[in-house]
Amino acid sequence: MTESVAAGHGTAWRSSAAGADERLAAPDWRRRLQLGLAGIWLLDAVLQYQSFMFTKAFAQMLGGTAAGNPAVIADPINWSARLIGHHVIVINAIFATIQLLLGLGIAWRPTVRIALGASIIWALGVWWFGEGLGLVLTGTASPLNGAPGAVIIYALLAVLLWPVARDRPAPFAAGRAVGAHAARALWLVLWGSLAFLALTPASRAPQAASSMISGVASGQPGWLAGIDNHAASAIGHDGLAVSVVLAIALAVVAVGVYLPPPAARATLVLAFVLAAAIWLAEGLGGILTGSGTDPNSGPLLALLAIAYWPVQAAVTRPAPAPAQGAPAPAQGPTGEH
Repeated sequence: MTESVAAGHGTAWRSSAAGADERLAAPDWRRRLQLGLAGIWLLDAVLQYQSFMFTKAFAQMLGGTAAGNPAVIADPINWSARLIGHHVIVINAIFATIQLLLGLGIAWRPTVRIALGASIIWALGVWWFGEGLGLVLTGTASPLNGAPGAVIIYALLAVLLWPVARDRPAPFAAGRAVGAHAARALWLVLWGSLAFLALTPASRAPQAASSMISGVASGQPGWLAGIDNHAASAIGHDGLAVSVVLAIALAVVAVGVYLPPPAARATLVLAFVLAAAIWLAEGLGGILTGSGTDPNSGPLLALLAIAYWPVQAAVTRPAPAPAQGAPAPAQGPTGEH
C-alpha cells in the first residue's frame, strides 16, 4: 500500500470518526429543553399514579375549580368531575398513562413532534377541565397561586420548542421555531399577564398574599410548612406592598427580552429568582403532600426563562488540516481553494 493511499484511508477514517463524534455530541439547547419538558411530564405521570388520585377526592378537587367561573366554563367542569367520580380508577389510570406517554414521546426523538402536538391538545383540555382556566375569570387568580395556570405553560413550551426543518435566526432557543419577534411577544404576554394579575383586587388585599402562602402549608413536610408559615407571617397585612413590588418585578422581566443581551440576561436571572419564590409560595405545587397533580408554575417559568437565555452564535469549525503525505487541495489561478 502506497503512502498516499494509506494517507487517504487515514483521512477518510478520521472524517468518519469526526462524523460519529458529532452524532454522539451533547444535544443542542432546544433538545435539552425538550428533555426538561419531558421530565416534568413524567413527574406529572408519577404524581397522577398516587393513591389519592384513584379516590373520589380527586374528582372533587377538579370540581372545585368551577367555583367562581362563568356558567359556560363551570358547567362542563362539573359534568367532567361527576363523570370522573363515577369511574375514577379507570379514568385516572388513563390520565396518568397519557402523561407518561407524552413524557416518553417527547424524550424519544422519532416521536417528539407527535408528542409535542399531543401535549398541546392535552394541556388545553387540562387547563379548562382541570384548572378552571387557571382561575383567571374568577377574580381570585394570582401569580402566587399558580395563575394563569401551570398547564398552559406546557403548551407554550411545546410551541416554542417545536423541532423545525430549518431554524429561524434568533439569539435564544425559544425563537428558533416561531421567530424571535413572535417568541418575544409570547414572553411579554405571559409575564405581562402575571404582572397584571398581581395587581387585581384579590391579589392586593391586605392579607391576600399571606393567606395564599399559609394556605398551602397544610399537609406539607415540617421544613416546607415552616418556610411558608414564616413567609406568611413576615408579610402579614402588607399585601398591597407585596403586590406592587411583585408586579413591578414581573413587568421588568416581561420587557427584559427586548433589551440588549447583557441587560436581558440580568432580567432572566430575576425571572429565575421570581420563579423560585413563586414555587415556594405554591408549596412546591403540593408534590410532597400526596395530593399534588403537578409541580405548578414555578419550574415551568424557570424552564421557559432558560429557553430565552441569549446564547452566542455557533462557531464554525475550521477545516481539518490534510494528513502528512496527502495531496494538497487543488488551487485556482488566484491561489484560492
